[in-house]
Amino acid sequence: MNLRGLVSVSGKPGLFKLIGQNKSGLILETLDELKNKIVVNISTAKMASLEDITVFGESGDLKLSDIFEQIKGSKSIPDPKAADGKTLRTFFTEVATGHDEERVYSSDIKKIISWYNTISVLPLFQEEAPEPLAEGASAPVGSDTVKKPEPVTKEKPKATKAAGKSTTRLSQKSK
Repeated sequence: MNLRGLVSVSGKPGLFKLIGQNKSGLILETLDELKNKIVVNISTAKMASLEDITVFGESGDLKLSDIFEQIKGSKSIPDPKAADGKTLRTFFTEVATGHDEERVYSSDIKKIISWYNTISVLPLFQEEAPEPLAEGASAPVGSDTVKKPEPVTKEKPKATKAAGKSTTRLSQKSK
């Protein structure tokens, strides 16, 4: 599954797709049917890319994409709003074996399940994950990553001659 470009913003409900950048911040689009666009200031907002999120594990951190793959293979997914903490914990123990039960809270499990429900209907959920970018490398052409918009350059209008008139001026006064 391709989680590149999907972010969670603290203080804002839901998930967002990163679609661009402007002078004041990043341009995000909601994943719901409304497709609202917002601009988030990079210096003040706390954002987390779903591709980079991990869950505390007993022997090591568990990648969110691996947990989503396990949820995908599950027969029944509990409703995060209606299910109690014990039901959520039992389900999460099945799909994220080895998670640290003391440091992963029920609220975290609810959020992960609701994120799964949000993105499982999107086409990118069926896509293969792209290769991670090396440090300092640029994204390949044609990739789904966010590209900076090309600067728009305006050409200066060319001088034109009026019909029958000369546009040259004398630099000195004649005597």
